[in-house]
Amino acid sequence: MRALLSCLASVLVLGLGAAAWATDLTVSAAASLTNALRELAPAFEAAHPGTRVQLNFGASGALLQQIAKGAPVDVFASADQETMDQAQAQGLIDSAGRHDFAANALVVIVPEGSRQRPATLAELAQPPYARIAIGLPASVPVGRYTRAVLEREGLWLAIEPKMIGANNVRQALDYTARGEVDAGFVYATDAALMPGRVAVALTVPTATPIRYPVAPVAGGAQAEAARQFIAFLRSAPAQALLARHGFGAP
Repeated sequence: MRALLSCLASVLVLGLGAAAWATDLTVSAAASLTNALRELAPAFEAAHPGTRVQLNFGASGALLQQIAKGAPVDVFASADQETMDQAQAQGLIDSAGRHDFAANALVVIVPEGSRQRPATLAELAQPPYARIAIGLPASVPVGRYTRAVLEREGLWLAIEPKMIGANNVRQALDYTARGEVDAGFVYATDAALMPGRVAVALTVPTATPIRYPVAPVAGGAQAEAARQFIAFLRSAPAQALLARHGFGAP
């Protein structure tokens, strides 16, 4: 009898635990959103009892590949329009629920204490800059923005051989912070995370504004929670928190 009661108690505890989290909402988001969304997720959970947000971060292109292969994702937030356009073209998102919710800027950083800081992009083609961290353009939005800027300035062919490819923007930031490269291209929000380890040398205008789109994943298990989360990202409190993390309004 005692063993039976113990078993029933365990089942009851497990049942209560499942009830406490009736909905698991999986959000795949660009690596540059890591800090902001880790702070936003608990605020959303508090406003929506019973919903737990599970965050998955990476390069936008890699996340798209995961979704295309059937990863169980409910919300996709990309660091660029091109990746989200690809998702839409493949029928992977609900385009009616697609919205821009944040903006960013491209910057060139150098290790803090570096004796050399480029005053222009053209200086990066010179010998003092032998290793430059750049996100892989094929899958990392910051790499695509970087390549587009350098091609526009006629510098890509000179700088590409110096490129140390990064799998996401945070890796480019880490390479620079550790002094493994002479310079790196990252978002302004990422550079702000390491004020004592990297210094911003240049803010680089991009032909295409850096805006972050978000959309529900087509066929996601938690369609209503996904809609609520996207609406939350666009709300005044969430926009204020994003601004504190350095993101601009879309």
